[in-house]
Amino acid sequence: MNHQPDRRQFIAAGSVVAATLAMPGTLAGAVESVSAEKPFEISLAQWSLHRSLQKKEMDNLDFAKTAKELGIDAVEYVNSFFKKKANDTAYLDQMKKRCEDNGVKSLLIMVDGEGKLGAKETGKRKKSVENHHKWVAAAKHLGCHSIRVNAASAGTYQEQVKLASDGLRQLSEFAAKHEINVIVENHGGLSSNGQWLAQVIRAVDMDNCGTLPDFGNFWIQRPKNGNEGIKYDRYVGVSALMPFAKAVSAKSYAFDVKGNETMMDYERLMQIVFDSGYRGHVGIEFEGKTDAKKGIVATRKLLERCREKLSKSS
Repeated sequence: MNHQPDRRQFIAAGSVVAATLAMPGTLAGAVESVSAEKPFEISLAQWSLHRSLQKKEMDNLDFAKTAKELGIDAVEYVNSFFKKKANDTAYLDQMKKRCEDNGVKSLLIMVDGEGKLGAKETGKRKKSVENHHKWVAAAKHLGCHSIRVNAASAGTYQEQVKLASDGLRQLSEFAAKHEINVIVENHGGLSSNGQWLAQVIRAVDMDNCGTLPDFGNFWIQRPKNGNEGIKYDRYVGVSALMPFAKAVSAKSYAFDVKGNETMMDYERLMQIVFDSGYRGHVGIEFEGKTDAKKGIVATRKLLERCREKLSKSS
């Protein structure tokens, strides 16, 4: 269910590994097998193509085929592009078949618009949890390992920890029965504060509840009416969230002539991801204003360069 070894345990085990490297017949083989692993796989978040999908220039059922054409064989869905189909098993079967026909794997569903899991009112919080149930079932049907949710709440810092962790725990208990993870993205408000979200996940304290660190969503408060806003340091934030990560979102916007992302240091970010022990998929989420497919390919090539460098250094 967890898809990845829990890096809370991985990090704690680090000192044990170091202490036993010189001992024959103990952990040396395990260490060797980890270093021989591919640093990460690459997937495609459906939001990268949101303009084409919203304009009906592209259909949700064509997502898997498009991903494959762009050199990617794993996908991450966004529920808004098949919002009324969560309970439609025939439609979900079509999505599965499109993936099978193209040799593409379904990883997760990003869920929005189903209420605040950290709502102050008990009834509203319960209703939001229940609204997510159908997406847990849909994820299971599609063969995904997780649903991505938001931890929106209100109140003081600690009040929001309590409320968000309560809603997430309720949902995670339901999802565990279906062998599905519930993962939270830094997605505005206090959820973009890495330490706050890490505290929430620790408070939930369930193996199937984790994070989806996004490289770009660290605005706690966006600039408005001349206000500079409040932004959390992306490198600190990703570092805080990676011990709980079951997926990673590689946000990108624009590239220079050398193929580097202009707003962030991808090599530094991917080193943080690698050092955490994470070895799963890293999902491309291009949000630039230029051609989406070109942006996706540019991000894929940058991630491939990072992967090659990490492979040589490990």
